[in-house]
Amino acid sequence: MNRLFCVIPCYNEEEVLHETASRLEAKIKSLVAAGKIAEDSRILFVNDGSRDKTWSIISELHEKSELFQGINLSKNMGHQNALLAGLMTAKDLCDAAISLDADLQDDINAIDEMVEKYLNGADVVYGVRSKRATDTFFKKFTAESFYKLMNGLGANTVYNHADYRLMSRRALQALSEFGEVNLFLRGIVPMVGFNSDVVYYERAERFAGESKYPLRKMLSFAMEGITSLSTKPIKMITGLGVSIFLVSIIVLIYSLVRHFTGHTIPGWTTTVLSVWAIGGLIMISLGVIGEYIGKIYLETKNRPRFIIRDYIGDEEDVEIANYTYKR
Repeated sequence: MNRLFCVIPCYNEEEVLHETASRLEAKIKSLVAAGKIAEDSRILFVNDGSRDKTWSIISELHEKSELFQGINLSKNMGHQNALLAGLMTAKDLCDAAISLDADLQDDINAIDEMVEKYLNGADVVYGVRSKRATDTFFKKFTAESFYKLMNGLGANTVYNHADYRLMSRRALQALSEFGEVNLFLRGIVPMVGFNSDVVYYERAERFAGESKYPLRKMLSFAMEGITSLSTKPIKMITGLGVSIFLVSIIVLIYSLVRHFTGHTIPGWTTTVLSVWAIGGLIMISLGVIGEYIGKIYLETKNRPRFIIRDYIGDEEDVEIANYTYKR
């Protein structure tokens, strides 16, 4: 029987955590009763340096039922690092792991189909939103633009897929081989390969609390993904530079012809516009190159992507996890 772990990164989720735990507990028990997963399957919450009562709630849930486990990170490491911490802990403890957010926007009923596709041979099953009926026009527009921009600039992502996915044990082991400090799991997971499938679901409204991804963070997240996975922006800068150089040759020839035919006219406006346009392009180009240099700087430091302060769970699981961390 396959042991399943549900991995849920949490940051200031005290308002929704009890409801999330209740719904996931019912889902796990129904899958166990149907003979789809093992009785010792677990729900693993990862506390990403929350400043509210999130960790104390996780501890209470574990005390009430061994179904719930918890990881407490040493500080806020960011959503992607917290998610990776949970997945890397689960990879030696389970046959498959499902990652999802704590806000209940991801339809947990899709877990049934994910497990079914896993049992039929899929190593990675992506949860893909079929529509965004609950989103505002602005949210829908920016989210869809995000995926189009990512794919357009060379980051291979699954359209309308966030971090709701199932990964088999061997897919998790393969993921552990990727040593990037700058994490963008939505782009890294497709690189793992193996058999994959898709489950479509309708995204619900957030049960409680506030979104952890406002527009500012979404833009930062997009930049992180693009510069972590693709060199296409630098190639675009090269192409732009070549184009401007070719245009400058044409303008030079035109200017010389005008000069020798006696039709030279002072072009103050054109000169000013050209200086500002080219100056702006240079600054943008330097900014993009700087982003890549910054990424190289962080990668060469090889700092830990997460540091675990506490892990509460089955005694055997804790021993295995501690052994893995020491390695």
